Amino acid sequence: MEFTFSGPVVEWRGPAPYFFLEVPDELSEDIKEAARGQEYWGQVAVDVQVGATGFRTALFPKDGRYLVPLRVAVRREAGLELGQVVDAALDLAPRG
Repeated sequence: MEFTFSGPVVEWRGPAPYFFLEVPDELSEDIKEAARGQEYWGQVAVDVQVGATGFRTALFPKDGRYLVPLRVAVRREAGLELGQVVDAALDLAPRG
């Protein structure tokens, strides 16, 4: 099942900075419902497309919504900057 959305690139500071793409609250609820039984410790495996850049990751649950982790290589390839609003598509990744 594919979901499309727009969201900002945000930073979460832990021991090192991590960057995420915020999934809107309402869409997070839809994804949670569609992924019932596929989550692992609250995370959901997905294939993500941002522009011409595609990658596989696991959605990170935080404060009732999902965040898409953005590795450095992905941010560089897609030209993503902190605060930028990004159009993205994600598809629940098949298990296995």
